[in-house]
Amino acid sequence: MSEAFDVIVIGSGPGGYVCAIRAAQLGMKVACVEKRATLGGTCLNVGCIPSKALLHSSENFEAASHDFAEHGVMVDGVKLDLARMQARKGEVVTANTRGVEFLFRKNKVTWLKGEGRIAAPGRVAVDGTDYETKNIVIATGSESMPLPGVAVDEKAIVTSTGALELDKVPGHLVVIGGGVIGLELGSVWRRLGAEVTVVEFLDHIVPGTDREVGRQFERILAKQGLKFRLSTKVTAATAGSDGVTLTLEPAKGGPAETLKADVVLVAIGRRAFTAGLGAAEIGVALDERGRVKTDGHYATNIPGIYAIGDVIAGPMLAHKAEDEGVALAERLAGQAGHVNYGVIPGVVYTWPELATVGQTEEQLKAAGVDYRIGKFPFTANGRARAMGMTDGFVKLLADKKTDRLLGAHILGPDAGTLIAEIALAMEFGASAEDVARTCHAHPSLNEAVKEAALAVDGRALHI
Repeated sequence: MSEAFDVIVIGSGPGGYVCAIRAAQLGMKVACVEKRATLGGTCLNVGCIPSKALLHSSENFEAASHDFAEHGVMVDGVKLDLARMQARKGEVVTANTRGVEFLFRKNKVTWLKGEGRIAAPGRVAVDGTDYETKNIVIATGSESMPLPGVAVDEKAIVTSTGALELDKVPGHLVVIGGGVIGLELGSVWRRLGAEVTVVEFLDHIVPGTDREVGRQFERILAKQGLKFRLSTKVTAATAGSDGVTLTLEPAKGGPAETLKADVVLVAIGRRAFTAGLGAAEIGVALDERGRVKTDGHYATNIPGIYAIGDVIAGPMLAHKAEDEGVALAERLAGQAGHVNYGVIPGVVYTWPELATVGQTEEQLKAAGVDYRIGKFPFTANGRARAMGMTDGFVKLLADKKTDRLLGAHILGPDAGTLIAEIALAMEFGASAEDVARTCHAHPSLNEAVKEAALAVDGRALHI
């Protein structure tokens, strides 16, 4: 038996590495198992970080090609250097993954390099070497959900991983799935010159989003050039020398048709990754979707084994995993770690961005909650006008009797940043009046949030 630890975390994604660092800060002897050559998991290596790098680069390309002239900035002969754009993305990824390595060294977290397997309670095997530990944390994340009849080769038919590595702009990209990943990557390649068609089984995009906001979002993306085939399912895909032929059928039945594509992106969601972990073999309970079952404190049914992040129930978001990692580390140290799942924001990093926190109108109606709405468009916001980015609006939902904020939905420029104000307000039980009475800098995009809060009481000032 090799070295013993207080905590061994399996997986170095945002949940795993943050849990390991926080546990080490609290005085525990910690190791983190990672089989990749670099730390950071899916998020830093092939997910959140590289996709945002390409999103930002593609926004710059589109702005130089189409938008700068409106501001009096004349740019002639704009050209795409995709190889340089991809190289920059790689540099961003490397900087982030090396940053985690630095944090491990700083906090004295041991990186156990290799594939980890739970050999028994209190024992983790890593490439043939066993390590003892008082606590095991499963933080193995998730993987792309496969679609029957569509075989991924990461060349012509790709997951998000392959879509980040294309070495040329496809003539026609078909995205299967109208969720966050599909819309973000579809936006990247549309800006760089591809024709993009999004095929979605449901009759709307961004499932789970407030429907009013989602409809406006769809209209804006369609105006930008994305094409949508809603209420449509993909039943087969055949890759050939001339691209991919997809078989489409109406979701509610009807005649099939075919659709040609140069590249197909399968983005129908993600599923918990537990392959090779050994958890089920030692009796760790999994739910019907293959996720690790935990109680309210991230404990599995096996004493000393815990789980966090995408591998357990809840939204598959890096920041949700991070907060769970901190909460669990603090509980293992005898503190009272806690995550408020009612105020976890979600963001779609298209442009404009779509950000949400709390409940939607549909959820409030289903729960029988009386509520009031406050809305304010970015067309009436001075800073948005100055930026030339007036698409979208802010929508706040507040309890009709108490005025307590119940949800916020922002479609507009930098919505992912603006949503933090409402998340903080909701965390402390604030009312719409509290936000409305808070002085906001002028001119700022945040003023749209204040105006929406005023509008809950019917007294918006600038519309």
